[in-house]
Amino acid sequence: MNVPNKLTLSRFVLTMAFLAVIFAEFPQHLTIALALFCIASLTDYFDGKIARRDKLITNFGILMDPLADKILVCSAFIAFVGERWIPAWMAVVIVARELAITGLRLLAASKNVVLAAEGYGKHKTISQIVAIIWILVRQSYGEMNGFGQALFGFPILGKSWVDLLEPWAVGIAVFLTFYSGTLYLWRNRQLYLVDL
Repeated sequence: MNVPNKLTLSRFVLTMAFLAVIFAEFPQHLTIALALFCIASLTDYFDGKIARRDKLITNFGILMDPLADKILVCSAFIAFVGERWIPAWMAVVIVARELAITGLRLLAASKNVVLAAEGYGKHKTISQIVAIIWILVRQSYGEMNGFGQALFGFPILGKSWVDLLEPWAVGIAVFLTFYSGTLYLWRNRQLYLVDL
C-alpha cells in the first residue's frame, strides 16, 4: 500500500479517535479533539499532493479519499449537534449535500461517466474545515493556559474575537455547501432527469 493510501486510511482512524475524544470527559479533551481534527485535515492535503507528485493515483484513492473527507466533516458537524454547539438544520444541510453528491457520482459511474470536482466544491471543503476548526477553538480555548487563552479570548465589543467571528465562519460554510451542491446537481441534471 502506497503512502497516499495509508494517509487516507489514517483519516478514518483519526475520525474515530476525534469522535471518541469529543464525547469523553477528561481534562483538555477539547484541545486534543482540535489537534486530532487538524492532523486529519492535513492528511487530506498531503495524500493528494503526494499522489499527484509521485504519480501514485489508484482506484482505491480515487474512491476512498473523498469518502474519508466526507466522513470526517459530517462526523464533526453531527457531533457538534450532539454537543449543542450548532443547530441541527446546519448539519442536515451539510450531510444531505454530501449524500446527494455521492449518490449523483454513483449514478454517473453506473453510466460510465466520471464527474470531476468543481472549484466551488473545493471552496466548500475549505470553508467546512475552517468552520469546524473555529468551533473547536471556541469550545477549547477555555481549557488552554496562558498564551492560548490570551490569544483566543482577546475581547472585542465585550466578546472574544473567536466568539464574534464563529457565526460568520459557520454561516459561510453552510451557504457554500448548499450553493455548491445545488449548482453541481443542476449542472449534471441530465444524469438523473432522464430516469424520472
